[in-house]
Amino acid sequence: MTYCVGLLLGEGMVLLSDTRTNAGLDNISTYRKMFTFEEPGERVIAIMTAGSLSVTQTTIARLREAIEDPDADQETSIMRAPTLLKVAEIVGNMLASVRKEIGDKMNAMRQSASASMIVAGQRKGGAMRLFLIYPEGNFIEATEDAPFLQIGEHKYGKPILDRVVRPETSLQDAQKAVLLSMDSTLRSNLSVGMPLDLCVIERDACRVSLRRRIEAGDEQFRAMSDAWSQALRDGFTQIPI
Repeated sequence: MTYCVGLLLGEGMVLLSDTRTNAGLDNISTYRKMFTFEEPGERVIAIMTAGSLSVTQTTIARLREAIEDPDADQETSIMRAPTLLKVAEIVGNMLASVRKEIGDKMNAMRQSASASMIVAGQRKGGAMRLFLIYPEGNFIEATEDAPFLQIGEHKYGKPILDRVVRPETSLQDAQKAVLLSMDSTLRSNLSVGMPLDLCVIERDACRVSLRRRIEAGDEQFRAMSDAWSQALRDGFTQIPI
C-alpha cells in the first residue's frame, strides 16, 4: 500500500507521498510515487501514484514518452494540453488503457492489478486544479468544500485534515497538516513507510516552489511527531468525562 495526499489552498498546493511498496512482509522496497513535470513560468504538473507498481510505472513511462514524442500534440502530451482538465483526461485515459492491458495479462493468472493517481498543477493564466484519477480513468476534482484528496491507505490520516484544512490555510500550516496526517498513517499501518516526498507549488508560480525528501530519522519530522503525540496526550487528559 501507500499513502498520498494533496491540498488545494488559496496560497497554493501541498503534496506528500510515502515511498514504500510491499509484496508481503519479506518483500519491501522503496519506489518514488511523486513525479513532477515543469516548464517554469508556463506550467507545472505533479502526479502521485498508488496501487500496482506495474500499472503506475508503465503509465508514468508512457506519459513521459508522449511528452518527448516529436509529434506530440494537445491530445497526447500533458505538457501541451490547453487546460488542467485536459491533463486529467490524458492521464485518466492512459491509466485506464494500461490497467486494462496489464489486467488482461494478470487475469490469466487469476490475479488483478489496479491503481489510482492524484494530478495537481497550474498553467500560466489558469487556475490551480487538483484531481483524483480512478483506475477506470474517470476522476473527481478538489473544491473549496473539499480542498484535499487522498489515495492509498488514507483512513488514518484523514481526521486531522478534516479538522484543520480549509482553503484559507497557509502553506506553512498545510505542510504541518500533511506531515502529521502521514505520521498518523505511519504509526497505524506498516505498509506505508519512509522516505517521504514533499512538494509545494505556490499559486501562479507555475513551478515547484519547494521539494523535500524526508528520510527515516529526520530530526525535524521526529520532533513534530513527538510534539503531536504529547499534545494529544495532554488534550486527552484535560477533557472531562
